[in-house]
Amino acid sequence: MKFPPKRRVLPIAFVTTTALCAGVAAYSQNLNQTWDASQLPATSGSVSHYTLTTRGDIDGLMLADGTEVKVPPHLTGQIAFAIHPGDNVTIHGLRARALPLVEAASITNNANGSTIVDNGPAGPAAAPQEATISGQITAALHGPRGEINGALLADGTVLRLPPPEAARFAEVLQSGRTVSVRGFAVHNVLGTVIDVRAIGNTPDRLSEIAAPPPPPPPGGQRPGRGPADMGAAPPPPPPPGGPGIAGNAGVAPPPPPPPGGPGIAGNAGVVPPPPPPPGGPGNPANAGVAPPPPPPPRG
Repeated sequence: MKFPPKRRVLPIAFVTTTALCAGVAAYSQNLNQTWDASQLPATSGSVSHYTLTTRGDIDGLMLADGTEVKVPPHLTGQIAFAIHPGDNVTIHGLRARALPLVEAASITNNANGSTIVDNGPAGPAAAPQEATISGQITAALHGPRGEINGALLADGTVLRLPPPEAARFAEVLQSGRTVSVRGFAVHNVLGTVIDVRAIGNTPDRLSEIAAPPPPPPPGGQRPGRGPADMGAAPPPPPPPGGPGIAGNAGVAPPPPPPPGGPGIAGNAGVVPPPPPPPGGPGNPANAGVAPPPPPPPRG
């Protein structure tokens, strides 16, 4: 079955793009220092936008002429650092036959010459290596509360140490002074940071840094409580019979007083007597009853 001329482009583009992605993915896994990406076809242009994944990672670039450049998301940090919209770039990679689409193996910023090469996803992070360096301090670094927690060297290296120890060595960390440190260094595309373990004026005269205290357990220690109570649950609420009365645990409160009067145990359930009849004349109950004589006058 033959496709009409207008419909033939779509399946060709789909097959080409699928093979393109699979081929460059396999190629980039073995690129490392063995293969030269510059031997692949070159495409140049000005970056207009990043394209993003649903997680916000960079998965491509759009050039001003409409060319779409595909890059793997694991290069997000390097691309965001070295390539920006408006930069003129040169991409080496495979070009699709029927679409303005390039699967990049390397991208070069033409202004500064920095090149990003796809060597495949990074493996597990390497353990920090202990190093001893010296440099001039350009600025002290601070935590969110203004406490000193490190320093910035002239070459961009960041020194980090616990705030109590930074306060103890505040004189050594002053701007303009030369400092020597020993610690565990981490290097990445953004720079170098050293977790300082010893510090001094020269490499042969270093003072050890006290390790920061371990974090408290999940329960924490509340004011007024001993270490044995750390993490203990709060005490239960008092019993219904009243706080502090051990004998009332689980006992219901007393019933309300009886109708015969509050506090009179013998009147429990006894109906109160009826009120006396009115003593006025004309009342049928008092018919024929003479009123009581008036009291004698007082002399």
